[in-house]
Amino acid sequence: MNKLTLIFFLFSISCADRSHVQTPETAIRPNIIFIYADDLGYGETEPYGQIKIKTPNLKKMAAEGMRFTNFYTSTPVCAPARCALLTGLHTGHTWIRGNREHGQFHDSEEGGQEPLPEGTATIATILKDAGYRTAAIGKWGLGMTGNSGHPNNHGFDYFYGYLDQKQAHNYYPTHLWENEQWDSLDNPYIYVHNMRAGGDANNSRAIEAFAKKNLEPDDEGFFAAYKGNEYAVDRMTEKAMNFIRGNKDSAFFLYLPYTIPHLSLQVPDSALQQYRGQWDEQRYLGEQGYTPHEFPKSAYAAMITYLDAQVGEIFSLLDSLDLDENTIVFFSSDNGPTFTGGVDPVFFNSSAGLRGLKMDVYEGGIRVPMLARWPGKIAPGTTTDHVSAQYDVMATIADLVGVNAPENTDGISFLPVLLGKAEVQQQHEFLYFEYPEKRGQVAIRLKKWKGVKTDLIPNPGNPWQLYDLETDPFEKTDVAQAHPDLLEKFDEIVRAEHRSTHVERWNFMDNVIE
Repeated sequence: MNKLTLIFFLFSISCADRSHVQTPETAIRPNIIFIYADDLGYGETEPYGQIKIKTPNLKKMAAEGMRFTNFYTSTPVCAPARCALLTGLHTGHTWIRGNREHGQFHDSEEGGQEPLPEGTATIATILKDAGYRTAAIGKWGLGMTGNSGHPNNHGFDYFYGYLDQKQAHNYYPTHLWENEQWDSLDNPYIYVHNMRAGGDANNSRAIEAFAKKNLEPDDEGFFAAYKGNEYAVDRMTEKAMNFIRGNKDSAFFLYLPYTIPHLSLQVPDSALQQYRGQWDEQRYLGEQGYTPHEFPKSAYAAMITYLDAQVGEIFSLLDSLDLDENTIVFFSSDNGPTFTGGVDPVFFNSSAGLRGLKMDVYEGGIRVPMLARWPGKIAPGTTTDHVSAQYDVMATIADLVGVNAPENTDGISFLPVLLGKAEVQQQHEFLYFEYPEKRGQVAIRLKKWKGVKTDLIPNPGNPWQLYDLETDPFEKTDVAQAHPDLLEKFDEIVRAEHRSTHVERWNFMDNVIE
């Protein structure tokens, strides 16, 4: 048995044994909706202190439910965060640890990302086994049609949206996917990484696709070239509401990973009007990549407000169908805010003062918003500082519906916190974050302490940085030299938690441990 076969076998054993799952007659069986924003920073909504961008529905959700202040994604970038959320594993154990791309950006070369292996247990598989109807609507990023990673292979009865997250860089795509079928949208082909948008000047297909436009920034129609007729987010909400209506008489799980506010800067003009003229802003011409926009600050704010409006539509539908009190809704984000493509995270205080952005294991890259609402069960207007991560969500949902999570996962249910029973809540000894991109990083949260190592691929011997998050939440003062005992503890955790995986470049921690 070679190394790759052995890794796959061990992964399948740890994730796929669901024979012990059972549903007691006394189990609570609420509907479950998990709304997942894309690149939404900790400070970009009103419940978390945002003052420039309006998010009234999320503000209302927080007032009617619970707000988490110490909640983390599992890693600071798209695909591995989704893998960890759905499988209940931290990124020292997950099958997918980075954005490993297959195929290219063009429609004819759509290939998706590294696929989940066959037999991987997910939140959807355990809920489907428990009798739930299941759907994933939005951005998948864990496989494509024709391979093991398609969502229909991992417990989802229904899928609609982007399979390939590269395609999701464009909000006006030519198509989305409905299960394994191409669903055409009334949009021209738009290559959002063309030369003018800072893309690859050698991409002949992109040049050919845009040659007919031949527009310069001062030409009429330059910015309009990046708009289409059908906005993908509207299609997602339509399909989500159809799924809810179609399953109103049975228990359902809806995983709703919207693409907002991930770049590109694209939003309907009607949504843009709320913000235009409020701020001094310069045209963004694509110098940092992605599509240009005439009003980049307004566009970014409008995208987040547009996301908020989708949340409001979901809540309105639940209320109209009398499903409100039997539905728990979660809202979170896959990682911290972006740093490119015309977005200004400093202007919006996107990380709420926390250090770092997307692709950083500092707090700004991995601490994310988390709201939970369940009328009659979750006390309204509550805030918790319980330290938890998205790899806890599987354990929490299993606990909620009275089934067992798969063995050998890393999560701890935070259901006691949700139900106001914090006194019996089990605590993590530590949270573990391993991230192979941006030159290799690792982080550990151990109660109030945060250990960080960066730049590990070229420098595997780099030392720990240490921060006291209680007195230094913005990670400004490295106190590593004063706490050698903690650094030894972090080393022990790394040795215990890191497992080699099937993609060699993701195994950078092997050299750190040696």
